[in-house]
Amino acid sequence: MSNKPVPFPARLRKPVPLLLAAGAALVVGRAVRRRASGARPGRGSAARPPSSGRPETRPLTLLVTAHERLADGVVLLRLEGTGLPRWEPGAHLDLVLPSGLVRQYSLCGDPEDTSSYTVAARLVEDGRGGSREVHEQVQEGTELEVRGPHNRFPLVEAPAYAFVAGGIGITPVLPMLRALPEDARWRLLYGGRTRASMPFLEEVEKLDPEGGRVTVVAEDEEGRPELGAFLADLPEGAAVYCCGPEGLMAAVAEHLPEGAALHLERFAPRTTADGDGEFEVELRRSGRTLTVPADSSVLAAVRAELPNTPYSCEQGWCGTCQQKVLEGEIDHRDELLTDSERGDSMLICVSRCRGTRLVLDM
Repeated sequence: MSNKPVPFPARLRKPVPLLLAAGAALVVGRAVRRRASGARPGRGSAARPPSSGRPETRPLTLLVTAHERLADGVVLLRLEGTGLPRWEPGAHLDLVLPSGLVRQYSLCGDPEDTSSYTVAARLVEDGRGGSREVHEQVQEGTELEVRGPHNRFPLVEAPAYAFVAGGIGITPVLPMLRALPEDARWRLLYGGRTRASMPFLEEVEKLDPEGGRVTVVAEDEEGRPELGAFLADLPEGAAVYCCGPEGLMAAVAEHLPEGAALHLERFAPRTTADGDGEFEVELRRSGRTLTVPADSSVLAAVRAELPNTPYSCEQGWCGTCQQKVLEGEIDHRDELLTDSERGDSMLICVSRCRGTRLVLDM
């Protein structure tokens, strides 16, 4: 099928090819890269190009004009500028925080608004500090560097849709629901720990004034949702979208009906059920050979020898650490690289080796 835009108002796209292993939640994402224009370029070293691989999108510097509590543990940010690039449902931004940390947040405002972007962030108590910085240090009046928008989770044309969102996973789904044609066949399952912790809950419920399309499940009231029943009776070719914790996405993949296409948006890099093993990495140009332990990353091992190696998000989203691979079989765990890029390069912050040895052009 063609990947060209479909000519009707919702701007849905023809399906992007996905690789779905039976019973597993493996999706090879497609990145949509655009050069941002019309806003002030960003500052600092966060935008430096990688030593090999793609150059980064030129960053923008936007002003935080709203920092509001949206739900328990969730804040909304509005970032304003002028002439901002338009985006499509499913897109996200890379936010460069004042500390230099880079975090990705789904856009949840109006795609046609070229004066502001809206994102929401949940506080991760045991995280690496990015969400806490957004909650406690970013405030109205803060200037933030922004890269994007990028879209690895595009809304595609389909005969019917089933959306499954867990907690903050509603953020990329909400613009999709707004964009669907009035006669579209869709259903939504929105779950969370408590109703008070579920952002945009009131707006979601208003999208289904007659009832029957939206199912809200608060775990403290009703337990976990019945995914099998929710996904039953979908027509051939239906698109199933899921964004939420890894366990939720694995469960959706397990209950996916035959003939339906699964689209996932992850909060963290993929992991393997069998665990990771140790392997060797040769840095050809540097003449060094490293050992990557099972509990560490290629990036960490490389930076121990080459401390100036560029990196940013450490989650496989931004592409800063992309490096060319000369030899070896790559275990890709990012959601960014295209199929052609995967042939001879990898994101060393998350991807690993399928065998015992890789050779990098470093």
